[in-house]
Amino acid sequence: MASRTPPSRSSATGGQPNYWARRAGALAVVLVVAYALVRAVGSFLGGDDGVATANPVDSIEAAEASSDAAPATTTGERTDTAAEGEQTDLDCSDGANEVLCEELGLSNAVTVTEPEPDPDGEQESETPAEEQPRTTGPPTSGNPAKVYIVGDSDAGTFGPYLQTLLEGTLVTTTELNYKVSSGLARPDFFNWPLELEQKLPEVDPDIVVVTFGGNDSQGLSLPQDDLEFIIGDPLANEAEWTEEYQRRAGEVMDLLLENDRHVIWVGIPNDDNPEVTAKLAIQDRAAKAAAAERPDVVFVDTWTRFSGRDGNWAEFVIDPRDNTGKDVRADDGFHLNQNGAEILAIDIAIEVQKELRAMGAAL
Repeated sequence: MASRTPPSRSSATGGQPNYWARRAGALAVVLVVAYALVRAVGSFLGGDDGVATANPVDSIEAAEASSDAAPATTTGERTDTAAEGEQTDLDCSDGANEVLCEELGLSNAVTVTEPEPDPDGEQESETPAEEQPRTTGPPTSGNPAKVYIVGDSDAGTFGPYLQTLLEGTLVTTTELNYKVSSGLARPDFFNWPLELEQKLPEVDPDIVVVTFGGNDSQGLSLPQDDLEFIIGDPLANEAEWTEEYQRRAGEVMDLLLENDRHVIWVGIPNDDNPEVTAKLAIQDRAAKAAAAERPDVVFVDTWTRFSGRDGNWAEFVIDPRDNTGKDVRADDGFHLNQNGAEILAIDIAIEVQKELRAMGAAL
């Protein structure tokens, strides 16, 4: 930084402006620090900080500019699935985690550590389950249940830790298949119903964990090569957008439920931008409504999990592994960081264990 010549002590007119400038600068620093502390405390209590930090994109205009590119988003969907945060192991030999480990179906000899992140940041990731006939009878180590984890970048974020948790039960094999920036809104970009129709017979899972949403609160297109929107922005077209998205979600749920599969649908979190949250809320309600019409679909309410006491956006959430409040959000205000993704994975794993027990697993 360039140096500057200090004002002469003998010059009253030269020293006074610099004196007040220094005072103003010090006051600005104090205000910034105070604001940061207030926001952190407010987020921990679940308050909506009311600050619009995301930059919503006009989805239709951006998509029309290039139908071959990844679809535009109103939620800041990233092109990677990196999740920042600190490592927290789950030690089931620790009596403090006895209840949680029992819910997860883990023995008291298991310590679950987070998986290594993918250094290549691949947009699609698959960890194939072992080739074997579909489970008949209770899941055991010799007859494991197949769990298929699919969806957008959120699946890629919580998926690896969910796989690690499920491996600790010794009665499952898992496969993870995700596509960044995908969802049910833009089948011209990536057609999930078609993908699932092709992959389900191949994988033949007993349980499917599925999530879509970070990129869906925009216009709805048709499943064809030439981009064509049939419904625009959800805020401006709420009734017809809701009806169509609920239909699409229900169609996927019905596909997944075939052959007596167990289906766990993972909802979306809210955003720190109120306008974006309003769009996401429409989508979350539509997915919940589709699940409510299908009693065999388990809906994981991510929105509520990562909201505060007043129901608004929260930055800090209690980690059940050590009962400590932790920052759970990525910098974009929507995605979950490593802490948040692992907390969500625990919630999902508990629901998977319930399904495994319903299948007769001795967990």
